[in-house]
Amino acid sequence: MPKIIPIRELRDTTMISELCHSTEEPVFITKNGYGDMVIMSLETFEKNSGMSDFYSDVKFSRGKYSDQQEK
Repeated sequence: MPKIIPIRELRDTTMISELCHSTEEPVFITKNGYGDMVIMSLETFEKNSGMSDFYSDVKFSRGKYSDQQEK
């Protein structure tokens, strides 16, 4: 059964992250009762997109500017 939550629940980022990792499937976000977005864990994305080979070489780091290279 797909998980569907209203957009206002995105404020609780810890709960959303845990939900995405525990369900191992996309989570559908609604806005004013209509579908608006889909979010999922990185593992679920890799499994569903067939791009796991491409992303296996990417190193993800944590931090405010983690997408920028260090100088």
